[in-house]
Amino acid sequence: MADDPELDEFLGAKRKPRWRRFLSLKWISIAIGVLLLLLLIARCMAPAPPPSYATAEVQRGQLNVTVSATGKLAPTNQVDVGSEISGLVDRVLVEVNDRVTKGQPLAVIDPSRLDDQIRQGEASLNANVASVAQQRATLQEAQAQLARMQEVERLSGGRVPSKTEMESAEAAVARARANLRAAQANVASAQASLSASRTERYKAVIRSPVNGVVLARQVDAGQTVAASFNVATLFVIAEDLTSMKLEVAVDEADVGEVAPGQKASFTVDAFPGRTFPAEIQRVDLGSNLSAQGSSSTTSSAASASQVVSYAAVLTVDNPDLILRPGMTATATIQTDSRDNVLLIPNGALRFKPSEGPESGGGGFQMRFGPNRGEQQKEIGEGSRQTIYVLGEDGKPQPVQVVTGASDGSRTEVRGEDLKAGMQVIVGVRSAAAAAAADAGDDD
Repeated sequence: MADDPELDEFLGAKRKPRWRRFLSLKWISIAIGVLLLLLLIARCMAPAPPPSYATAEVQRGQLNVTVSATGKLAPTNQVDVGSEISGLVDRVLVEVNDRVTKGQPLAVIDPSRLDDQIRQGEASLNANVASVAQQRATLQEAQAQLARMQEVERLSGGRVPSKTEMESAEAAVARARANLRAAQANVASAQASLSASRTERYKAVIRSPVNGVVLARQVDAGQTVAASFNVATLFVIAEDLTSMKLEVAVDEADVGEVAPGQKASFTVDAFPGRTFPAEIQRVDLGSNLSAQGSSSTTSSAASASQVVSYAAVLTVDNPDLILRPGMTATATIQTDSRDNVLLIPNGALRFKPSEGPESGGGGFQMRFGPNRGEQQKEIGEGSRQTIYVLGEDGKPQPVQVVTGASDGSRTEVRGEDLKAGMQVIVGVRSAAAAAAADAGDDD
């Protein structure tokens, strides 16, 4: 509120000079600034708070080592039914999802041309059979003529018939016998030709080779089938869908751990959250080399664009017939199982005390690689590692361990100084995270 001169004069008060009022405000501002500066200096000079560590409990339990692979479901025995002959499809007798039995007709190709061939073959066979009878009669006649001449020669004491006549009669018998054999061969040829025509006629009816279910039908009535070197596929039949197989591609880094007889489980997108059991039946020795991206002109570029995998076949029971061929599945193969072992998070193996002023008073930080001047330690199962547990004084204590198997998130360890229930250090909390954790503890 501003000073009122008339009020001061009425009350008899003396007015303060303006310069004195300005000097009082100035000293108050300086005092406040000095106080804030002192508080800032005190905060900067204060010792850094001790680091807060993120820990996890060392547990004793079971470790299952698994390998993941993707693939597709397929029938145990899938048959592609095709046609060996060409022609116009006259009828189609089955539909998709129909159950068929072995020998059941599936489709019929127009048999009119084949029926004509059969009738022609029968006529040719009959003609050749008649020729055989004719040649047999000729042979009998020649043999009878030769027999009469031989009898005359015996009765005449060899004077008649002449030698030339006897040779002609004998030659006639030989020719008749040869003609009979040729006629008999023609009969066999006609029979073979007729049998081939009848076989072609039988193949005009496409039949199921197995008992199963029709998965696909790729032909319609009126369509022309052209059989060549590659047999055209008309139907796809699965023999038995209650027992299926899962074909997966195992990465070359994991194939050494996969073997026949191992248990596995898999999931499919059609049934989220549900797992199905399976078992490894076979692991191929040869690799499936699949090139990714465009073709490369150099060997180094080609090797960089290729992925090596090995095919594994898993047996799958499908009694409810809810799994279908072609479904994409993600399989988890259990390659090893260890009971009653000490387990720590994998993050505990990646931490090492930091040194230097930037460490914040001896705090810990995550280490993804070796420090300068430090040689890379051996890793993997059987290697010796140093982990750090939280001591009673709240400071990290080093513990020597030997690593075992790992499932990707936890690792088996062995060490005389490591016990279940200890708190192993897996990281350093930030100041905000530490404050939030303390606030939670207070609540």
